[in-house]
Amino acid sequence: MKHKICFTINGEVKEIEVEPNKTLLKMLREDLDLIGAKEGCGAGECGACTVLVDNEPVNSCLMLAVEVEGKEILTIEGLSEGINLDPIQESFINHNALQCGYCTPGMVMSAKALLNRNPHPTEKDIKEALAGNLCRCTGYQRIIDAVLDIAKKGGGK
Repeated sequence: MKHKICFTINGEVKEIEVEPNKTLLKMLREDLDLIGAKEGCGAGECGACTVLVDNEPVNSCLMLAVEVEGKEILTIEGLSEGINLDPIQESFINHNALQCGYCTPGMVMSAKALLNRNPHPTEKDIKEALAGNLCRCTGYQRIIDAVLDIAKKGGGK
């Protein structure tokens, strides 16, 4: 039996019906065609599926879609405004903080959550905030540098 849920995603109110066992990740990708969040491990270990729910980073592969009832979701697709990228997205590009790109949406969303709550994080803060996100290609220094650069500029606000 499907459940009707209502939530805000990337600034838009949505109401859809979902199976009770469908994950937020599957709802995003299959029902809403938002494919930025990726399924890497399916066990909440890699962070490739990270999105913000009520401004907090969550592993969307572990959260049930029905749990977002009345909540606000922000995905990588919701960061940019038209062709204007969010400052954290620009910083990742400027610092070559991506290679294959599979982990990048999750990394960006975790960094965005950190900068929202702490516009001037230290390198230690950044490492702690990104600890749940794995990158197998680029290494972490460029990613940390990208976030530090935004922190020096006031958190990208």
